[in-house]
Amino acid sequence: MPDTLTTPLYDNFIGGAWVPEVDHMPAINPATGETLGLLPRSSRATADKAVKAARAAQAGWAAQSVWERSAMCVAIAQEIDQRCSDIARVVSAEQGKPLAQATAEVRKAAYGFRLAAELVKNMRGEVIPAEDPHKLVLTTRQPRGVYAVVTPWNFPVNIPVEYLAPGIATGNTIVWVPAPSTSICAVALMQAIEAAGLPPGVVNLVMGEGATAGDEIVAHPDTNGIGFTGSAATGKRIAERGAGKPMLLELGGNGPVIVFEDADLDKAATAAANGAFINAGQICAATGRLLVHRNVADAFAARLVEKAKEIVLGDPLKQGTTMGPLNNAKVAEKVREHVQDAVSAGATVLAGGRARPDLGSDLFFEPTVIANVTRSMRVHREETFGPVLPVITFETDAEALDLALDSEYGLSVGVFTADLERGMRFAEAIPAGIVNLNAGSTYWELHLPFGGGAGTRSGIGRLGGKLTLEAMTEIKMITIHRS
Repeated sequence: MPDTLTTPLYDNFIGGAWVPEVDHMPAINPATGETLGLLPRSSRATADKAVKAARAAQAGWAAQSVWERSAMCVAIAQEIDQRCSDIARVVSAEQGKPLAQATAEVRKAAYGFRLAAELVKNMRGEVIPAEDPHKLVLTTRQPRGVYAVVTPWNFPVNIPVEYLAPGIATGNTIVWVPAPSTSICAVALMQAIEAAGLPPGVVNLVMGEGATAGDEIVAHPDTNGIGFTGSAATGKRIAERGAGKPMLLELGGNGPVIVFEDADLDKAATAAANGAFINAGQICAATGRLLVHRNVADAFAARLVEKAKEIVLGDPLKQGTTMGPLNNAKVAEKVREHVQDAVSAGATVLAGGRARPDLGSDLFFEPTVIANVTRSMRVHREETFGPVLPVITFETDAEALDLALDSEYGLSVGVFTADLERGMRFAEAIPAGIVNLNAGSTYWELHLPFGGGAGTRSGIGRLGGKLTLEAMTEIKMITIHRS
C-alpha cells in the first residue's frame, strides 16, 4: 500500500473548488508500477453534486456573449501552452507514451481550444421563408445545457478537449469523468482551465470508476447531452443509460489498411507501422489489420519487420524512447491473448510477439508483426488496441472488399493503390466514417469530421471542428407575427 503521508492526494473539482473525497484509488505509473498518487473514488452523491453545480452555472454561462466565451477558450489555450512541459511529463508518466508524443498531444489540446474559439464566432442561424406572409421565421443556435462527458486513457488530454472546448465555447456546462488510469492528467488539465479564470461550475471534474461516477452523470435527469469516447461495449451501455439524450459516441475501430499490388510499399509500410506503434497502438483508428495483395505480401511484411526493429521500447520519460508500455493490465492481457490465439491457429510471428517485463513492468510489449493471419483469428475479428500488425492476404479486389467488410467496426480505413478509380470504389463501398486514400487509417485533423459508419460498433455522430459545436447546440425556431 502507498504511504498516504508522502503520496500525493488528489481532489475533485466541483463548483470552482477542489473538493476532497472519502474513498480513494491509486494512480499507477505503467512503466514502473510506482504509485503516483491517490485519486478520488467518487460516489454517486459526489457526481450528483457536480451535476447540480453545472446546472446552477449553466444559465449564467450561456448568457455570456459569444466573444466572451471565445476569449475564455483562448485564455485556456494560453495556460495549457505555458504548462505544456509539466503537463506532458504527467501524461508520459501516467499514460505511458514517450515524452515527445505527450508534448505533441498537449500542444494539440491547446490548439483545440483556439479552434473552438475561432469557430464559435462563425456559427449562424438563418431566416426561413414562410408560407404565411405575416410571419418572419428565424433560427438560432443555443447550448443544450449540461453535458456529461466521459473520456478514455489513450489520449487523456486531447480527447477531453474535443468535448470541453466546444462545450465551453457554445455555452454549455460540463461534468467530466476521466478514465481512472489517467486521472492525474485530468487534474493537470483542470488546473490550467481553472487558472484561466473559467467561472465556477462551468467545468466540473469528478474522478472515479465509470460504473459509478460515469453512470451517474450519464443517466442523471439534469444532464442534457452526452459525450463519450471509449470502447464499443461501454458505448452501448452509455447509450442505454442515457437513452433520449443527444449523444456523441466515438467508439472502437479495427482498420483495415488495404495494400494493393500497385501500391507504394514504402509509403504504405511507414503509415501502417505508425498506425500500430505510435502510442503503442492504443488508438481507436489504429492499423488494426492489414489486408495485403498476395503478390506483394512478403516484400511488404519485410518492410514492416524493419519498421518494428526501428522502435526503441522503454521508459517513456527517457530520451530516445519511441514506444512506451501499454497503459493497463486489461489491455496488455488482450494483446497477449490475441497474439497467442493467432499463433496457436497457425500464424507466424515475424517480429516481436512477447511481453518485456525486464523493461520495468508487465505492460511492455514488443512491436509485433504477424503473417499467415486468417479471418477467423481474433486479431482480425476484434480490436486489439496494441502494437500488433496482422497481415492477411488477398488475391482479388472482390476478396479484399469481402475481408474489409468482415468486421463489426467502421471507424477509419486506409487504402493504398495507384488506381484512383479503384480507391474511390472501395472508399464508397466500405461503411466507415473515414477512408484515407494512400494514407494510413490514423490520418485526421481536429477540424475534420471523425466518427463511425452507420450500423457499425464505431459510434454515433461526428467529432471535429464545427461539427462538434453544432452537435453540442440545438436549433431554436423563433417566429415573429407581422400585421
